[in-house]
Amino acid sequence: MEPFYDRVILKLSGEILAGESGFGYDFDVLDRISLAIGECKELGTQIGIVIGGGNFWRGRSSENMLRTSADNVGMLATAMNAIVLSDALTQNGIHNRVMSAILMPKICESYVVEKARDYMNNVGVVIFAAGTGNPFFSTDTAAALRAAELQAKVLLKGTNVDGVYDKDPNKYPDAVRFDCLTHDEVLNRGLGVMDAAATALCKENNINTIVFDMTNPENIVSAVKGICIGTIVTN
Repeated sequence: MEPFYDRVILKLSGEILAGESGFGYDFDVLDRISLAIGECKELGTQIGIVIGGGNFWRGRSSENMLRTSADNVGMLATAMNAIVLSDALTQNGIHNRVMSAILMPKICESYVVEKARDYMNNVGVVIFAAGTGNPFFSTDTAAALRAAELQAKVLLKGTNVDGVYDKDPNKYPDAVRFDCLTHDEVLNRGLGVMDAAATALCKENNINTIVFDMTNPENIVSAVKGICIGTIVTN
């Protein structure tokens, strides 16, 4: 089956990498994610991956640090996750590159959009570390920014639920899932798809967002094939 999307940005939360423990790494999960990414690559889809750091650091909610300091630590956590995911991909025979929005030349390359486009075309899998490289911007915003810069028409956001709901389905049994939303509806209703900056970037650049259950990594492949899973957010 041919891919529906030839280039995507995949946003992974750090918590996904931790599995059920919620902290650190579950290497079985990493292996399953890597194999799913490899399957997408074999279909002919180019994949850029933006990864969070929540399996190590949730400093934004802390009242004990300056926001700039907390966000800088968070960016370092995403770099650790990028290296670990890159290793898992490599061990499964899936060539990839890691690029960072902050300088760390002994660990990985710095993000340059022209070089990233070249890697997307010729390597097929690129992991983007350190968010946007600036405090006060989430990795959701980084994912939307990379999608815009690299001209991806869809942002795949893997979460621990199977789409977007009108309220938290883990707390409210009567929560209703949406199959389709517009960016304006997400912004106006304050739905927890992504932060407002990320949603606005997607709207401005006509980038669809698919929110789906990442606890089954094979859903990445389904999304790339255009199979209806989760919730799609469009203009």
